[in-house]
Amino acid sequence: MSTRVLRHIGELTTNDPTQGDQSAMGRILNAAMVLDEHEVLWTGPDAKAPAADEMIDVAHCAVVPGFVDSHTHLVFAGERSDEFEARMAGRPYDGGGILRTVASTRKASAEQLREATSKRSHELRLGGVTTLEVKSGYELTLDGEARLVGLAREVTAEVTFLGAHVVPEEFGHDREGYVQLVAGAMLEACTSEAKWADVFCDRGAFDVDEARLVLTSARRAGLGVRLHANQLADIGAISLGVELDAASVDHCTHVSDADLEALGASRTVATLLPGAEFSTRSPYPSARRFLDAGVCVALASDCNPGTSYVTSMGLVIALAVREMGMTPDEALYAATRGGAMALRRDDIGRLSPGSRADVVVLDAPRSAHLAYRPGAPLVRETLLSAP
Repeated sequence: MSTRVLRHIGELTTNDPTQGDQSAMGRILNAAMVLDEHEVLWTGPDAKAPAADEMIDVAHCAVVPGFVDSHTHLVFAGERSDEFEARMAGRPYDGGGILRTVASTRKASAEQLREATSKRSHELRLGGVTTLEVKSGYELTLDGEARLVGLAREVTAEVTFLGAHVVPEEFGHDREGYVQLVAGAMLEACTSEAKWADVFCDRGAFDVDEARLVLTSARRAGLGVRLHANQLADIGAISLGVELDAASVDHCTHVSDADLEALGASRTVATLLPGAEFSTRSPYPSARRFLDAGVCVALASDCNPGTSYVTSMGLVIALAVREMGMTPDEALYAATRGGAMALRRDDIGRLSPGSRADVVVLDAPRSAHLAYRPGAPLVRETLLSAP
């Protein structure tokens, strides 16, 4: 198996506290790194770099782990830019536009959806995302959700079944019947391709009891669970996530001190999605509150057609620093190692011996440029490990 050595790395962020300066970032200046097709073999000072089959000179650029985008909705048809315009003019977000995307997605062919999903995932890859999660949730029928889960599986192994996104119009007078469908036959149709199950547990979507039914059914079926929690109101979704040992609770725009205490004592990750606050003109949650409470925080794009049509993790990092009170290092860690923990993965989100060889070379001397230069095309090269 061939090996490569990256030489003359100005700043290497490993996210491994046993490396380099032994901080959470595990930072090594004037560094080198050796990898093969699958994993990192060695990191250390450039002066001590071992020989390898190929040498890549990165010319004193910064190197960081590949971004881990742990919350996306990539498989959809249609667009909703008019809703964005309305919100910028003052209309509040209420979640009602999801059914517009459902209608468009149901009409789209598999090939149209495949092409659109591939394009969005490619945009994320260009921005340095090496691992992404993709949800279903835009057909809300048994066969339709199975179709979307299958299409998501073509671009990632981190597939999430989101039949409990909203109640579709045809079940408007039979809400209980739809919840039973999601927790039963629809879930069963999706378990072969999905790894996770999710519920939009919020005001106007599904309540705590409905979410508990769906997620406990998913766990019995062998899926991990995650949760859209408290984006629009505090209805108890975060405490439910902790109760069920969810891998992550996502959005967390409305969070109580009790929620923070419970999260800090659990292994459930709080995934913050600043693109949603940006796109809905909503107040940003304070990441500082989560971090000070000892909560593990992830950052993700929430790429979706209605409330965060964002495919730039660089922008997500910049928003988290500017609007959520994170330092550039905290935001980078959340977009890499935090995302890995939200997927309960230890092989990604870091660059140290044994991790996957998912590497991003920045066209900048320091990783802080991700927040310092929002919008700049800073990803010079992405090295993706072999499957």
